[in-house]
Amino acid sequence: MADYYELLRVPRDAGGEEIKKAYRKVALEYHPDRNAGSAEAEERFKEVTEAYEVLRDPQKRARYDRYGKEGLRGRGGFGGGFEFSDALEVFMRDFGGFGGLESLFGGRRAGARPRRGKSLRLRLPLTLREVRTGVSKKVRVAVLESCDSCGGTGAKGGARALPCAACGGSGEERRVERSVFGQFVSVAPCRSCRGEGTATADRCPKCHGEGRIRADRRILVNVPAGVSSDNYLTLRGEGNVGPRGGPRGDIVVLLEVAGDERFTRDGDDLVLEVPLTFGQAALGTRLEVPTVEGGTARVDVPAGVQSGEVIRVKGEGLPELNGHRRGDLLVRLAVWVPDRLTSDQEAVIRKLREVEDSAPERIDDGERRGFWSRVKEVLG
Repeated sequence: MADYYELLRVPRDAGGEEIKKAYRKVALEYHPDRNAGSAEAEERFKEVTEAYEVLRDPQKRARYDRYGKEGLRGRGGFGGGFEFSDALEVFMRDFGGFGGLESLFGGRRAGARPRRGKSLRLRLPLTLREVRTGVSKKVRVAVLESCDSCGGTGAKGGARALPCAACGGSGEERRVERSVFGQFVSVAPCRSCRGEGTATADRCPKCHGEGRIRADRRILVNVPAGVSSDNYLTLRGEGNVGPRGGPRGDIVVLLEVAGDERFTRDGDDLVLEVPLTFGQAALGTRLEVPTVEGGTARVDVPAGVQSGEVIRVKGEGLPELNGHRRGDLLVRLAVWVPDRLTSDQEAVIRKLREVEDSAPERIDDGERRGFWSRVKEVLG
């Protein structure tokens, strides 16, 4: 792991406010909301947050300056146990979160307050048709619910939990440690009550003192029109119940928009490739092309159209997310050349070759009209 000062891009004599500002800047750069799905960004976010937690604390910083990261092991430091969920909690604690995943991971909550349940991730597959219209889906998800036997207290018969005898209900352990360099006080979650501040002498046999049991829930997910696989939805308070009556976490719905073999998505536009015969391209034609909702749209192809040209069908694309405009259907034309000809077809093509000019180096509108008018005369 890189040097903590280098990670935060600050000099070794940086003050507390300078360190805090630097951390916010670097953390936003690697925040998961800006780097969806990037394992590398998550790891960097964790590293810079660990660096910030050490350098913002004068005692930890002093130990780090003397001994490096090894000097933090077993003395209130991290010792390799700093997790991504810890990093998110630190960022939310000091800066109030960023974007839509403020509570993606339930973190530790020292003290006697009930712990919030961890949030869940749910993947929801969608079709392009559902993206165009929006959709509501009922999905089944396994969550932790309050134990009906103890009422969520974790104690047999629903008895009220008592303050933890080891920490007096604070949920914290304070240990005085001495070394040749002086005396240090470290604060950590109480090992007896796991930072909850309460304890039960007689645990509920159904939930084993957790105050919650696993159960299936059916939830309704309302997906707005215009979403993409880069978007997600946060269902507040729909996730796991916290231990011993703690509040619910969230459910983060990760959207997965499936591809469609007919269309290619380009932002809010849909691209459809349509093959044309030589005769259709030369003389013009009218086509019925499919739309994403299952219907058809009429497209008038002008005479003399070139392979690769695009005809725009207004409003037949996808809606703008949280907006009012709709994208278009872009019909890209591809002139199809048969690999085999009948004798009649070959005769016509040979007749055309007798009167056609060589292809121009550059086709402008005047040349295109002149050339295709001669084609119509031959084939007409």
